[in-house]
Amino acid sequence: MSSKRTFVIGDIHSALKGLQQVLSSVEITPEDKLIFLGDYVDGWSTATETIDFLIALGQTHNCVFIRGNHDELCYDWLHLGKDNPTWSKHGGSATIASYEKVNTATINKHKTFYQSLENYHLDNENRLFLHAGFTNLKGVEYEYFTKTFYWDRTLWEMVRSLNPILKKNDARYPKRLTHYKEIYIGHTPISKTDVAVIPEKAANVWNIDTGAAFKGPLSIMNIDTKEVWQSDPVHELYPNENGRN
Repeated sequence: MSSKRTFVIGDIHSALKGLQQVLSSVEITPEDKLIFLGDYVDGWSTATETIDFLIALGQTHNCVFIRGNHDELCYDWLHLGKDNPTWSKHGGSATIASYEKVNTATINKHKTFYQSLENYHLDNENRLFLHAGFTNLKGVEYEYFTKTFYWDRTLWEMVRSLNPILKKNDARYPKRLTHYKEIYIGHTPISKTDVAVIPEKAANVWNIDTGAAFKGPLSIMNIDTKEVWQSDPVHELYPNENGRN
């Protein structure tokens, strides 16, 4: 087994059972770097258990935790008491039910975790990791609105519709793509119904969200070899739950 591998993990949505499966499959070691693309909660019943697991993992392994939109929504509810019916309908109700079972100390620990999340991560090989996207033509450092990092869908929409024969030196080639060797995102599920969906690449953007909140598996990828490991379709791991279906 090679050392110092780097893995990227797609949207978990409280699927702790799926996360444990994929981490076991790759036999992670403390030398490995694990980059999580966000959306740790909202979906399945094990929201607080998932956050507890991630906090503990970050204490023993080299982890990068990116902020997802669902993570901010959960933090806003925990910290500010924001009532968000739309959030509740999109997985938040399961998260609320999970938090009703824990004590104040656990909630405070989780709020610290949510506060510590990063909007994006840029590694030494100029590979960018973020939850959703960005819009500034000059790159993430110049983005005006930080919420774009975990709410934007135009990046993935753009690269999927991009003419594949368009060269990077063409004036029509999207400028925001030219700054990075590769970009890794989640946020927009490749499919909500396909139980065999795999990560997808368009231009230099990899989408790792394989629909774990819905019918799909949770995915982990070695970013150097592009080898992918997946959990069972997550809805099969939680047979008496609906997730976000």
